[in-house]
Amino acid sequence: MAERILIVDDDPTLRRALRRYLEARSYKVADTDSGDAGLLEFALRPADLVVSDVIMPGLDGYSFCRRLRETHHGQLVPFIFLTSRAALEDRIQGHLSGADDYLVKPFEPRELLAKIQSQLARLARVQQQMQDLLRQPASELTPEPLPLTPAEEKIFLAVLTGATNRQIGDRLCISPRTVQTHLSSILTKLKLENRSQLVRYAYEHGYSADRSMV
Repeated sequence: MAERILIVDDDPTLRRALRRYLEARSYKVADTDSGDAGLLEFALRPADLVVSDVIMPGLDGYSFCRRLRETHHGQLVPFIFLTSRAALEDRIQGHLSGADDYLVKPFEPRELLAKIQSQLARLARVQQQMQDLLRQPASELTPEPLPLTPAEEKIFLAVLTGATNRQIGDRLCISPRTVQTHLSSILTKLKLENRSQLVRYAYEHGYSADRSMV
């Protein structure tokens, strides 16, 4: 089955060009012109990967990414920013908002394609490894201490339940932005890049949503 890609950008010429380019390579493509429309499209038809601009009318790309990460289907979906904002601080903000990769305009379509293929392949590996690990008896998996603060430990385990940042925030009486800040710290300490890698790491090291940390 062909993977479905959602393109979110307010430039109609770019959207048409990307749609033609990706459809010619056997991807299914949907596109919208704003973050708000992107959220609606994703809610109706979840994509396998999202490519988004940063500067758009209404909901900008950073906010779009954070809101998407708060939805059930949007937590692990690969997310790539495609934007003219090239400054280091912009790239850092992009990753802190929940993006998996960042590509600066003008860009070479082959590089974007390579990033898309890489992210989709990584997600497929994570899903396969999670399935394999879940088949193992729990006794074979012994949790090891992690270099996390007590607050980070709670968020680490909450992520494994499939809860969104907003749901975790409600449970712990903190804001979704604070959850994301802690999550970014967790990923840095564990040398991981995103939620999907965190979930894989957890199962590889014997952690699950119903198991206390030791």
